[in-house]
Amino acid sequence: MKTEFLELLRCPKSGQTLKLDSGFLKSEDAQHKYPIHKGIPRFVQKSNYADNFGMQWNTFRQTQLDSYSGHTISADRFWKATGWSPEELKNKWILDIGCGSGRFAEIALNAGAKVVALDYSTAIDACHENLKHFSELHLVQGDIYELPFAPGVFHFVYSLGVLQHTPNVEKAFSALPPMVMPGGKLCVDFYWKRFRSILHTRYLLRPITKRIPEQKLFKILEQLLPFLLKISKRLGQFPLIGKGLKRLIPVADYAGVYPLPPHQLREWALLDTFDMLAPAYDNPQTAKTVLRWLKGANLNDIEILHEGHLVGRGTKPI
Repeated sequence: MKTEFLELLRCPKSGQTLKLDSGFLKSEDAQHKYPIHKGIPRFVQKSNYADNFGMQWNTFRQTQLDSYSGHTISADRFWKATGWSPEELKNKWILDIGCGSGRFAEIALNAGAKVVALDYSTAIDACHENLKHFSELHLVQGDIYELPFAPGVFHFVYSLGVLQHTPNVEKAFSALPPMVMPGGKLCVDFYWKRFRSILHTRYLLRPITKRIPEQKLFKILEQLLPFLLKISKRLGQFPLIGKGLKRLIPVADYAGVYPLPPHQLREWALLDTFDMLAPAYDNPQTAKTVLRWLKGANLNDIEILHEGHLVGRGTKPI
């Protein structure tokens, strides 16, 4: 563990600095200690509400990495959502909240950033396997409600595709602005709470599917996927209304959306269909609510936009 990374860490219980001690990180007063497993500091219990994400990202460890797909799907989303540039990120400390298997961390690392990637689930192990060849990757398994970092030490903080899956979205968001240094930038995104979103069939099915054990649900979806994709394709062929009709089928169908070969389209479909139906929490937000949160954090240069998801971004005052 690099000294400069250790200096960023704090005990999430006491706020004290941490020191290395025989495979653990210990607080100054030695009242709290946290294991380091596979080189990753672990500040959470082994099992939690994000277990399904650990399972899905270890199953689909490489699916959404641009280095695996050969396309810039993740990079396009990252740069459009954040509005940042590779030149801005070079040699800067970046905090990735909810890194999953590292699809966006890979983009920041390729830009030359020093990335601290945090996940609540064992997806952090998938991120490690994918990106361990980057010398400036620093991994943490931690809780967004008890972030193990000193405040104001990151030049850039982002959380993409994550906050809506937390129990209290406003509280999760409020943990992020304090991590940004003066003059630094924050970017978050959410599922957009609007009429057409609420009508999506996943919200009819989730009261049932989120209670099904994740391994069992995964097997069910794996068996149903060919049929669901077939129906989705047929509905999509209807003139004018095809796109709307496809929303009636609970499957993530990216045919004609992403330039991927058939086997990768199936991977993405199974991954994102599971992602729709398995999480314990799914809390979309309105643009008005996100704007209020950003203003409440006293950020400057606030922007609310739609780039696949509802995006909010701003800059910490100097």
